[in-house]
Amino acid sequence: MPTTEIKNRIIRQKGEAYWSQLSDEHPSLQAFSDKKDTFSEILGSSEFLFRHFLQHPQWFETCLNDEHLPLTPEEYQARLLPTLNGADENTLHQALRRFRHEYMVRIAWRDLSGQQPISTSLVQVSALADALIMGAYQTLYQQLCRQYGTPEGEHGPQPMLILGMGKLGGKELNFSSDIDLIFVYPTKGETAGARKPLENQQFFIRLAQKLISALNKITVDGQVFRVDMRLRPFGESGPLVMHMASFEDYYQEQGRHWERFAMVKARVLNEPSPYRDMIEDILKPFTYRRYLDFTTIDSLREMKQLIASEQRRRQLKGNIKLGTGGIREVEFFAQSFQLIHGGREPSLQVKGLRETLDAIKALDLASSDEIDTLYDGYLFLRKAEHTLQQMNDEQTQLLPEDPFRQQVLAAALGFADYPQFVDGLNTVTHTIHDMFRDLIDTTEDSHDDDDTMFKRCCDAWHLTLDEAEFKALLSPPLSDADCAIIFQRLAEFKGKLSHTRLGQRGADSLNKLMPEVLYQLVEQTPDKTRQTLTRLLNVISAITGRTTYLDLLLENPDVLKQLIKLCDRSEWIAEQIQRFPLLLDELLTPLYLQQQNTNISQSRDIYQDELRQALLRIEPQDVELVMDAWRQFRLCQQLRIAASDISGSLPIACVSDKLTALAEVIIESVLTHAWQQITEKYGKPTHLTDEHKGFAVIGYGKLGGYELGYGSDLDLVFVHNAPSDSTTDGKRQLGASQFYIKLAQRMMHLLNTKTLFGQLYETDLRLRPSGNAGLLCCHIDGYEKYQREDAWTWEHQALVRARGITGEPTLLSRFEDIRKHILCLPRNVATLKQDVSAMREKMRTHLLNHSDEGIDLKQCSGGITDIEFMAQFWVLSWANRHPEITDYPDNLRILAQADKLGIINPGDAKTLQSAYLTLRNHYHQLTLADHRFAHHSKELDETRQAVSDIWQHIIEEKEATNP
Repeated sequence: MPTTEIKNRIIRQKGEAYWSQLSDEHPSLQAFSDKKDTFSEILGSSEFLFRHFLQHPQWFETCLNDEHLPLTPEEYQARLLPTLNGADENTLHQALRRFRHEYMVRIAWRDLSGQQPISTSLVQVSALADALIMGAYQTLYQQLCRQYGTPEGEHGPQPMLILGMGKLGGKELNFSSDIDLIFVYPTKGETAGARKPLENQQFFIRLAQKLISALNKITVDGQVFRVDMRLRPFGESGPLVMHMASFEDYYQEQGRHWERFAMVKARVLNEPSPYRDMIEDILKPFTYRRYLDFTTIDSLREMKQLIASEQRRRQLKGNIKLGTGGIREVEFFAQSFQLIHGGREPSLQVKGLRETLDAIKALDLASSDEIDTLYDGYLFLRKAEHTLQQMNDEQTQLLPEDPFRQQVLAAALGFADYPQFVDGLNTVTHTIHDMFRDLIDTTEDSHDDDDTMFKRCCDAWHLTLDEAEFKALLSPPLSDADCAIIFQRLAEFKGKLSHTRLGQRGADSLNKLMPEVLYQLVEQTPDKTRQTLTRLLNVISAITGRTTYLDLLLENPDVLKQLIKLCDRSEWIAEQIQRFPLLLDELLTPLYLQQQNTNISQSRDIYQDELRQALLRIEPQDVELVMDAWRQFRLCQQLRIAASDISGSLPIACVSDKLTALAEVIIESVLTHAWQQITEKYGKPTHLTDEHKGFAVIGYGKLGGYELGYGSDLDLVFVHNAPSDSTTDGKRQLGASQFYIKLAQRMMHLLNTKTLFGQLYETDLRLRPSGNAGLLCCHIDGYEKYQREDAWTWEHQALVRARGITGEPTLLSRFEDIRKHILCLPRNVATLKQDVSAMREKMRTHLLNHSDEGIDLKQCSGGITDIEFMAQFWVLSWANRHPEITDYPDNLRILAQADKLGIINPGDAKTLQSAYLTLRNHYHQLTLADHRFAHHSKELDETRQAVSDIWQHIIEEKEATNP
């Protein structure tokens, strides 16, 4: 007996077994036993048919004597609507599902029995779907109108316009397909005719929710259709229903290339009306351009390459829809001609594939033989797809591995056995793929075997992959753990993008940039890719609305590499660039990021010149612009310093010198502008002559000690020398002391105010005489009196690290004399030690951050503050005998002087200087990394122990302990 007959007998035997069970369950069916040979092979091919015949035996008789199919959508609806009349929600759900199942059974029977071609089956499933969707919609619409009133519009009651997308739009629906829908309503307003009107938006959202539930919900009766709403504007994050004006704005301003592709098949399911005409008028110019749009060709080429990449990466062999030469390639072929030529050729503005191919043929855009061959191949694939899905009403396009199902598929397609079917399938797919490959000039197929890292990064960004597929792409060189986290973060980033008004140009730039970002990360920082990616994604998120910056990174590979390097090394820099994307412009000139190791005086001259040039372009009276200019200048200069710091071209002392010089120059400029603003309002104090100001700014702490770090605040004190009877000479006169208080207040405002570019500097004025209770600006005589008579020991400690920053030269000189005099006062060393020790313990109690994460380098035992306190102790205890120890306000030079004067032994001096540089360097790096605590290490532990030993010996007067 021929092999074919044996294999078909297997199908018949399955059908006979099904029939035996059916006739046992429903004896009435035994009347059809004489026709068993006719239907056993059909029944054996579909568990779906058998299952429903068991439940509804009357449908079997209907299938045997079905003379009414095919039906039009209107005929389907005429049969459906009477079953829905007056239905509550449960009855509606049940009626829809039973109607769907009955007619899908009848369509499947006709397909498997060879009573209708696959082209008819496609139309029938689509017509049935139209009827079910619109029947459910009309029923629910009427129910809601009775409850909430009717949303009225200029053309009568407003409908919810339902766009059927994809195969539903083209009337080519799969047997077991989901349906892609978009909902739109005409205009805002509220319903009419009810006691409690409802806003139209709320009315249509409720209607949409109920319609989706009616179709998508799985009940005891199954499901009508899986509903997919992701093609709507803004995707899953967008409103479920959008009014027409917003809908139009979206496609005019933000519509993407892939959305044009999707809209080719968009079909309004509602009956003709002016409202339907309005939505079609919106979509037509978006979908079809009147001119040859080269960006369309580029986007089609990119989409074609994505299809090829997905086939290659996901190994889609055996997938008759998505695989090489599959259904999607046929659809892409047809829709490409529609997008390129449809604006000028109305005959291409159709929904169905058959009509599109006929138009392509009529316009001589492809040969008649090619089109006929392509369509025949398409029907072959759709017949195979329907057969697969009719076996058990499952949405699948994968060739079966089960031998029985393989034979069912082969028999349905007219082949003797499965190997012959596979040969026939291969012939079809090779022909389709050849036409697909030749459609648009591209060389993607010549690189199918080229597995370069960049291609893998492209696929990682562009393709819709699951986590396992993502890992297969990038591991190695990345670890599986890194891949899992990167996969999650990219998914979250893409999710956020759906909330961003990116626009097509921005989307194009981002889609080109992200593979390059991934590639550079994998190449530059394979061990820290996930950490650096997180920082980079934050930066990119901040600039997604600014296409210029995306293009900057895309068109300047060196800028992108520099950005990655900075983000890799510094969380702080990444946050600065995220907050202030203008800093990206700095990366265009790498020379600026290589700061020279200049002394503080040279750095000050450079910054003064650059700031002067920046302010020349701004009217001094435009305070807001001047404030922004200062902030931009500081941000840019800090980035340059930090980049040089990261590269290792600047030692830590030079970093602090530059940051200090930068602050000095800005404070001087702020004083100049504050002086102009206050004198314009009140005039100048009458005791002044020439260009004198009678005012000075004193810097304490890190500013005074040339030791500013990234983000350091400024400890400031303001002094003046005005006589008590002096007043201003303006129209609004003030006493001079009040004038200087207002000048100080103005400076504080200019420094502290937060603008779009942040705060210039955070300032601290608590070191002024009497602290927060004292005057904002005090007379220099009062300052001297306070320091001499009322200041505490800790205030004299602070004076060690104080110096004049800017202002009246004679006043600055007077301050330096006062400082030297106060520091050189004789002191009881034992009392001084007690005061210093007590203050240090108090600071440690209140300020030390205890954490299991690591070490607080500033306040910990053996930390930075211990060294600073020892330096201050030596100045205060020895300045009376060695005034020259007061010459410098910075710790390193104080230690050098103490060594030179023999105050401390050379070994301790070198130990403390080395420890101070080590701790400061670590502290700077922690700031750059945006970390508060240092990790324990042998170097740090030994350094801190050495400092603690000296502290205990000098301040606590204890013998040093071994580490």
